[in-house]
Amino acid sequence: MSALTSSSAEEPNLAVQIEASTKTKPKTLFLLGDWQYVERSLHRLMAAWGRYFPDWEDKCSLHRHVWEQSECVRRLRQRMEEFVGGKPDAAVSAKLERLANTVLLAPSFQDAVDGIYAHLTHALVKSYLEYIHHAHSVHDAPTIAMLHEICTMKEQHRLWFHDFRRRHPHTTDAAYVAVINREVESCGRLTAGLPIEGEPAKPCGVATDFRLPRSSARTPHWKPKHDIALYVRQDFETSIETRRLWWAYAYMLEMNLPDDQLRWIYWGHFMPWAWHQDISRHLWDESRHGDSGYSRLKDFGISMDEVGFPPYQKLGDPEGGIIDLGPDEPLTAKDLYEEVYLIGMVAETVHFQVKNESYADFRDGGDMESAEMMLFDVIDETTHVQYAHRWLPVLAEFGEVTDHPDYKKRSSRDRAKCEAESRAHHDGDLAKPRDPADPAFIFYQDLLARARKARPLTNATTCPPRQLMPM
Repeated sequence: MSALTSSSAEEPNLAVQIEASTKTKPKTLFLLGDWQYVERSLHRLMAAWGRYFPDWEDKCSLHRHVWEQSECVRRLRQRMEEFVGGKPDAAVSAKLERLANTVLLAPSFQDAVDGIYAHLTHALVKSYLEYIHHAHSVHDAPTIAMLHEICTMKEQHRLWFHDFRRRHPHTTDAAYVAVINREVESCGRLTAGLPIEGEPAKPCGVATDFRLPRSSARTPHWKPKHDIALYVRQDFETSIETRRLWWAYAYMLEMNLPDDQLRWIYWGHFMPWAWHQDISRHLWDESRHGDSGYSRLKDFGISMDEVGFPPYQKLGDPEGGIIDLGPDEPLTAKDLYEEVYLIGMVAETVHFQVKNESYADFRDGGDMESAEMMLFDVIDETTHVQYAHRWLPVLAEFGEVTDHPDYKKRSSRDRAKCEAESRAHHDGDLAKPRDPADPAFIFYQDLLARARKARPLTNATTCPPRQLMPM
């Protein structure tokens, strides 16, 4: 048989995606819609359970997985839009919602990790590989290529999960696994588009009483050995070495924000998918900023056990916050508006000048790694401000925020208020004594000395005073 003859023959085990009655929508389109719902559910499941991860490296991995999971959804939606009549937000079967909610309502955090990364992801990848095996390699090459890209990301998640289980052995609750498997079978193992019977699927978790934890988890030694904030505030304006130490630590603390943004994703289920895509990227950026700061502290020989990793919110503990894994209250659209406003229009914009000053000073002082840390943060946060401008009007409409038209003027007032409060706080701190025998002061000087030894700044004694910390 010639090569020409063999190339025209039907492929073995070919699953043709049209029938005699098919018009312009092959069966592929409906299957893509189901897959997209399950991928969006995985995205929501990661947000729902992600705040329970206590270890730093696992937090970093989870946050990256949220971004990559959003990329899986984006690819499926884009492919659907390429079909005539393809609507990524079209309704799907409620059977898929039952499957997603079954995974969500796990008996424990460790069971949820297995449900997300092993059982549901495995069923989904298995259906992708089956489709790749049976689809026409030429006619449907774009779908096959897309599924290969998604499977590559899933493989990285699988490798992380295997490492996680080596570090944290666990036997999944047998009843939980059984009901997941039953629901997967009820969904035809995700190998064909499901007909809609009755009410269509709602987003994963919306019809349940699931609640995220009130605070994100920490390892046992999360409190700093000493509170050096007073001395940092006293010296920040005049000491480039203090600013460098502070920014490494402050960036490390930004790991708090992506854990908070997991709540944005979960409770913002009513928002368009593009919102979730932007917030997922914002979340991953903030996670990288946190890891940038921590990596810089490690370069200076400073450990997290020394400086701690406290939460932003102090939940009733006068000594610096408590870690409360009790159920959180749902975020309303108005709550989301206020949180996005505070981050995008105040917290990030009020720091641009002081960050740019530090970038230039670290660069001129020969510490290129610290300068690079500052620059990439400024680049990312410029985009985050654009996200706020893009989505605040939408959130305002959902949340019936009546004063939204004045949000730009409001943000100018709030930034000015932050700067005035910082000046008053700074002036008050300058009047307080510095006790050379204070263990916190000794610790502060030791941290500066270690950073100085590791990466000396050539302009340590010549750098002029700069702006105060505005928040």
